[in-house]
Amino acid sequence: MPRPKRRTTDHLDAFCKDTDAYVSGRLGGTLAGLTFAAKDIFDVAGHVTGGGNPDWKATHPPAERNAWIVQTLVNAGADMVGKTHTDELTRGILGENAHYGTPINSRAPGRVPGGSSSGSAAAVAGGLVNFALGSDTGGSVRIPASFCGLYGLRPTHGRIPLDGILMQAPSYDTIGWFARDAETYARVAEAIFQNEIPDVSPTRVVIAQDAFEEADDDVSAVLLPLAERIASMAASSTTERLAPNGLAEWASQQNVLQSKEAWDSVKDWIDQVNPRFSFWVSERYNLAIGLTKAQLSRAAKDRDAIRARMDEVFAGGGFVCLPTAPCPAPPRGLPASKKKEVQMRLSRLTCIAGTTGRPQLNLPLGEVNGLPVGLSIMGNRGSDEDLIGFARRIETELVA
Repeated sequence: MPRPKRRTTDHLDAFCKDTDAYVSGRLGGTLAGLTFAAKDIFDVAGHVTGGGNPDWKATHPPAERNAWIVQTLVNAGADMVGKTHTDELTRGILGENAHYGTPINSRAPGRVPGGSSSGSAAAVAGGLVNFALGSDTGGSVRIPASFCGLYGLRPTHGRIPLDGILMQAPSYDTIGWFARDAETYARVAEAIFQNEIPDVSPTRVVIAQDAFEEADDDVSAVLLPLAERIASMAASSTTERLAPNGLAEWASQQNVLQSKEAWDSVKDWIDQVNPRFSFWVSERYNLAIGLTKAQLSRAAKDRDAIRARMDEVFAGGGFVCLPTAPCPAPPRGLPASKKKEVQMRLSRLTCIAGTTGRPQLNLPLGEVNGLPVGLSIMGNRGSDEDLIGFARRIETELVA
């Protein structure tokens, strides 16, 4: 017999109000006693996956089975207590949804939670659940984690099965999750990866100089000393510029290629339904429609060069340390022109892991004027467990 539902009082507008999706965890599992929420792009049997857009929800049937990641977590004993808000079809980075509103960032009142995994980050930051699922294509776990003061991983691309999720851009899509502390984060990771999280002392830490130069001066002033303390925990450390021609160029190629894939994923549905979109989301799809073969070819060549450069950086092993975002969470309700500027700045930092398929973990270590600012450690492909293990050590030695 299923256990009674644990009712979650949502005072943060984090949860979807039009679905009561709930899945009881298996008794006696390793995650027994923990509750989690799932961004409304993850299938839950018997419920429509809404994707943050009412026309998407109205034109799709209920899911026949749970997404792989949802089933894995409930098999491990965690109770899934509801679905959370997302930017429309995950095409956002600030967390403001024109149809369903903006979840409240309890760590930064009056400011955005970050998107597109906005509701999941808000629910964890506000203590409504122990952890929550999000997705990261262009930064949608890392940025909300930074803005809300949480741990949040973009895993190695392809490491976690994407079965049963609403896809955006398959070459970039990943599944991540949020937690308030490193120990809970590691506990969930062990259930997902089916591996123990090791205690890690890295051989080397690279401080990404040009990434710190992208950040606001007060953000760098807070995070750079923390990065240096983290670097001192490794056998060796160095400071390098990652992008020979600047991180703006790196961000440009991902914007082109990700936009094209995102359009290809939904163009047939858009042609058939003519759905309602916010101005911001419509603009992003219109950008993709206008891309030329020459632009796509140039972006693909730039991507190859970036991957080769980061292979060089990681040839010596270890981790790269960089700011997760260049600024704290912006105020809610920015004008469209200001949103564009913020999005471009964010992408200069998020594109590095996205383009190269490497794991990146936000550490909630810094504050600027009382607002969270995250520091990231990035590893080589497949080093997800090591990143989380090192984060647990960092929390013990730097925070405790």
